[in-house]
Amino acid sequence: CVCVCVCVCVCIYISKIQEIHFNESLGERKQRFGTSEHVFLSVIYCFRRNQSLHGPSPVTTFGPKACMLQNPQAVMHIQDPASQRLTWNKPPKSVLVIKKIQDASLLQPFKELCVFLTEHKNMIVYVEKKVLADPAIAGDESFGTIIQKFCTFREDLDDISNRVDFIICLGGDGTLLYASSLFQESVPPVMAFHLGSLGFLTPFSFETYQSQVTQIIEGNTAIILRSRLRVRVVKESREKKARVDEKGILIMSNGDSEGSRKALQYQVLNEVVVDRGPSSYLSNVDLFLDGHLITTVQGDGVIVSTPTGSTAYAVAAGASMIHPNVPAIMITPICPHSLSFRPIVVPAGVELKIMLSREARNTAWVSFDGRKRQEICHGDSITITTSCFPVPSICFRDPVNDWFESLAQCLHWNVRKKQNYLSSEEDEF
Repeated sequence: CVCVCVCVCVCIYISKIQEIHFNESLGERKQRFGTSEHVFLSVIYCFRRNQSLHGPSPVTTFGPKACMLQNPQAVMHIQDPASQRLTWNKPPKSVLVIKKIQDASLLQPFKELCVFLTEHKNMIVYVEKKVLADPAIAGDESFGTIIQKFCTFREDLDDISNRVDFIICLGGDGTLLYASSLFQESVPPVMAFHLGSLGFLTPFSFETYQSQVTQIIEGNTAIILRSRLRVRVVKESREKKARVDEKGILIMSNGDSEGSRKALQYQVLNEVVVDRGPSSYLSNVDLFLDGHLITTVQGDGVIVSTPTGSTAYAVAAGASMIHPNVPAIMITPICPHSLSFRPIVVPAGVELKIMLSREARNTAWVSFDGRKRQEICHGDSITITTSCFPVPSICFRDPVNDWFESLAQCLHWNVRKKQNYLSSEEDEF
């Protein structure tokens, strides 16, 4: 009985401390419990994870004016993906139009859309400078008055993150990936028209673009938050520095440890791919999860993908397909030299780190959504976790129906010849 009473008292005490820990400030807790009990409180929470397994809470404002319509019936802070809808704090006034470069079939849709946006909707249209460098556009005199109204920008040079209210993509899935790369933080809502080859991420048909764009401008449309990966690449400096020692001998060495590291950051929508590059040897990289070595990848490489990217390179390498609303990160080996190395799914809140193994015979190469390809050498590291800046992709119907429609139309998921039924006479045999 005494033991039971002590256990009950301890549970009540801890419960009381937990309640105060979440509802009171540090000063109020000290005033209430005193220093000794505050030390006990610190011991209780020192082993708690400081990062949610569900990943960071995504921002719900997209660009300067768009935000997600709040659902009062949402359970806790996790909103039902089927009820995620777009609304505007203020009427949108600017739009970024992204067109696939050097595609003659997109010239007419691009011109029609820009005329509609500027002349009928009085929108400020942003267009990349290299799009207007196309002779078929620059040389069109009838389109010249529209071009004069454009606002132009250059990739990696001009910041348009706070100028664009929403984005319209004309092309295939690569156009949407490119739009994502232009925004390293909050991304405006993206409306993607299927004018490319595959179109898994582009649910809209251009035939009825006027009514569809008008509906987006008026707001209250379904959206899906496509999570991105926040990637940090740290590289050791390979520059040799010369110094003369006390005996006058010239010594070549690497730079100082503090200033010799270079860090690069990326926001990735589909996947991070680490491969063996041009070398004929197997890639040999160590994979860490939350600081612990979980495995060494020996093969052609490894793919770290978002749920959106699970239907891209990862599915070709044998991975499962994950709905974009599932908070997860997929790890898929590329031709592993092991019969038991299967793709795995880990919680979105973990931190992955990839480095070359000590036994690696060659360097590795890394790319981000198929771009920014670079070499990874000994001492370099790639840190990957879920970003808190997703891509709000506007749905044609809703997140679930659009995804299964894409599986059926683009990947022909589970398409096979139907089995014939048995007649009563055949069943007897």
